[in-house]
Amino acid sequence: MKISIVVPCYNEIKNLPVIFKRIAALPFEKEVIAVDDGSQDGSRAWLDLAVENKLFPFDLKVIKHESNKGKGGALITGFNAASGEVVIVQDADLEYDPGCIPAITEPIIAGRAEAVYGSRILSRSRIYSVLYLWGNKFLTFLVNLLFGARMTDSYTCYKAFSAPFLKTLDLSSNGFEIEAEISCKLAFKKARFEEVPIAYTPRSRKEGKKINYQDAVKGVLKILWLRLTLVN
Repeated sequence: MKISIVVPCYNEIKNLPVIFKRIAALPFEKEVIAVDDGSQDGSRAWLDLAVENKLFPFDLKVIKHESNKGKGGALITGFNAASGEVVIVQDADLEYDPGCIPAITEPIIAGRAEAVYGSRILSRSRIYSVLYLWGNKFLTFLVNLLFGARMTDSYTCYKAFSAPFLKTLDLSSNGFEIEAEISCKLAFKKARFEEVPIAYTPRSRKEGKKINYQDAVKGVLKILWLRLTLVN
């Protein structure tokens, strides 16, 4: 069974080689869809080089956005290009270890789940800051309250799906609110869902972390809007 690993990236030239090496070590059939979201730090040229010189032992597709659309826009592009039976998101930073991917995708491969999240909360991993932790907890609380879900980490990067189920979500968000949209729609559709604990190494804003309080506000608004439009 082939697994499509969607890697949205924006100015991650320092981390892409490391992430791809870790992905290459994973013992299963895979393709990597790297979506460069308007990088200006050399990431685009490096991705071209990786394809031209076949630097890694997996099928690497590179898609470029001419301008920065946001994480949601990059994910939707990657999802549309995926050809595997299972699709998972892998951020291009070093916060999430690709070594967790087999455990996250296993419930889907085994037929127990249509969607699986890698939860930082279940593993009690340290989060970037107290504000970020409680912002994530509040957004997750809203999803659970308004959509009857039982999630612990709605804004985790590690989201995996069976390809047929992913196609039913009809995603449209361009920014980080894509995380809220995915979580709400999973709950609304009553997807067969599991969470597994994952390793997580947070980075600070100085180190390149991009999500901020404005994204949390957009997430709240997205959850409320979906509650009104999906449920009623």
